[in-house]
Amino acid sequence: MSELEELMKAFGEAGPDKGIFANKEIAHLVASGHKVLSMRGIDGLEVSAKETLTGISAQVTVKEGVKIKNPVHMCFGILHKKGTQKIKMDVRLERNASAHFIAHCIFPKAEKVKHIMDAVVEIGEGAEMRYSETHYHGFYGGIEVIPKAVVKVGKNGRYFTDFTLTSGRVGKLEIDYTVDAGENAVAELIARVFGHANDEIKIKEKVVLSGENSKGLIKTRVAIEDEATAEITGITEGNAAGARGHVDCMEIVKDKAVAKAIPIVNVTNSLAKVTHEAAIGSVDKRQLETLMAHGLTPEEAVDVIVKGILR
Repeated sequence: MSELEELMKAFGEAGPDKGIFANKEIAHLVASGHKVLSMRGIDGLEVSAKETLTGISAQVTVKEGVKIKNPVHMCFGILHKKGTQKIKMDVRLERNASAHFIAHCIFPKAEKVKHIMDAVVEIGEGAEMRYSETHYHGFYGGIEVIPKAVVKVGKNGRYFTDFTLTSGRVGKLEIDYTVDAGENAVAELIARVFGHANDEIKIKEKVVLSGENSKGLIKTRVAIEDEATAEITGITEGNAAGARGHVDCMEIVKDKAVAKAIPIVNVTNSLAKVTHEAAIGSVDKRQLETLMAHGLTPEEAVDVIVKGILR
């Protein structure tokens, strides 16, 4: 079985339909470790990737005014127990373009694996980008994931990102995203993570509302158990008239897990408004009792509550 076939098999086992990579109407990029296994562009969307001495360098461009009908699929992973994957990603949506990117990061056997993603994203005037990222790290916990992104959203642009890691172990996760929103731009960042054993979770997300009437939301949902730790930092700056931002963090803690939330708001324009809320605690006792009254065991009831929070 080729490396591409192995990765596609793991991709299919993670849930999605691996047949999408054979569809000529769907743009994609597939990489295993530092090898580019497959890529395809379509009309209005260019995909370019090359192997370098230090990893993979990739560029994706959506041309002016082009609305990409089907999601653009990306699959990154390492199938071996040990390895490193470094990816530099440059994404550009030109004026009035739109696209939805779906990324699957798969590391099913990770015992000593490092995945580093360094992305620069530019969203032009009136353009819209959605980025949905799902991770699966297996059950060994021997992985370190370090995604970093710098995003600029132009006038009337829209940017939505959703990070999910709720199956299997987390290992060590360190997210660092910064988004700058221009005039009338919208930025929404959502993250959902479930940590176990000795997993370590660090999430730092920052939205700078630079343009008039720009809007930003940082929403984080984290559950941790056993001896896992989580430190969540949400930063929003309101630097222009009419700017509106909100930081919303909720963490559920079980066993000996330790959680920390750091919401930071900074306003430099008197006509801007930024708010925040952070909640850390155990499972709600009333919800637990209600579910148990319907026949669930305490363990089953806790699972239902946690899964509901992570949706």
